[in-house]
Amino acid sequence: MATLKKYKRIVIKIGSSLLVNDKTGKLNIGWLNALASDIVNLKRSKHEIIVVSSGSIALGREALKLTSKSLALEESQAAAAVGQIQLARAYEDVLATHKITAAQVLVTLEDIRSRKRYLNSRATLNQLLSMNVIPIVNENDTVATEEIRYGDNDRLAAQVAVTVGADLVVLLSDVDGLYSADPSIDMAAKFIPEVTEITSEIEAMAGEARNVIAKGGMKTKIIAAKMATSGGASLVITRGSIFNPLEMLNTGSISTWFKAKDNPQQARKSWIKSMKACGNIIIAPGAEEALKIGKSLLPAGVLSVSGKFHRGDPVDISNSEGLNVGIGIVRYTATEAKKLIGSRLVEVEKILGYPSRKALIHRDDMAL
Repeated sequence: MATLKKYKRIVIKIGSSLLVNDKTGKLNIGWLNALASDIVNLKRSKHEIIVVSSGSIALGREALKLTSKSLALEESQAAAAVGQIQLARAYEDVLATHKITAAQVLVTLEDIRSRKRYLNSRATLNQLLSMNVIPIVNENDTVATEEIRYGDNDRLAAQVAVTVGADLVVLLSDVDGLYSADPSIDMAAKFIPEVTEITSEIEAMAGEARNVIAKGGMKTKIIAAKMATSGGASLVITRGSIFNPLEMLNTGSISTWFKAKDNPQQARKSWIKSMKACGNIIIAPGAEEALKIGKSLLPAGVLSVSGKFHRGDPVDISNSEGLNVGIGIVRYTATEAKKLIGSRLVEVEKILGYPSRKALIHRDDMAL
């Protein structure tokens, strides 16, 4: 029986159809309180939790009395602007009763496409987790257009998991998991408890979303599973409409598990190794030894910098003899890196004129 126990960092996706009553447009506050209890119990068991939540547009529709089933882009953006306040307040309130702080994080597809913004998002989420805060992530529907949007939070949850190196994504849904066909139509549909490889046959089992409020159907969940597992995170689909769905999942409730072959760290390092370097950093022997035991590359260990690169670009790392040591994603531009050659951390702000990050290349962004 698969449970949550072995997973350290978990991304939990909550769909609009669970959070908002599709008949009244009101928040399902009793359900949300029960979910908050589940999250608290996971945190007490030393799990790190990130929530990816839909619901802002659904809540905003009710507040603005938008009754049409299909909203224009401008109407959706207006509904999101109103609903985001309600959604953030709801999470703040239910978690505050357990003395847990929530943080709102709004993202768009551009935050992932831009490597600099991707690094900023990753750093912020990691910092919040280190401060024992639960990030509540949602797509910024107020500014997102069709060209720069995810369109559903299943894929957003998978991308967040890959971004922060989570090892599990939980999709709380209005279905138990994956079936060979739509069980509401085909009585002979067979339940699929585990998927070790997402084949064309598995993809063909997906249907369309049945709920007006929800954007994602099984198709988006399969796409999310491919994204997550390729990034080293397993993914599970389970029915979330019951009270305490995470507790039920942890005790063996019906669900479909998509298993990752690599862990997040291995998957990330493989991805970094596949990049084409934009520059080269030559390091001192002492820095080379430090990297071998898992340390980050600091400016003090740098002998020279060559190439034209920006923050977030991949650069080769070479030793003093010119031999390649590895490749990493750099946290400074080439101009900044050259200024910092051989510098101690206490000198960085004085040299650059503004505070910046400690490591030139963080150990998590490096493949040797």
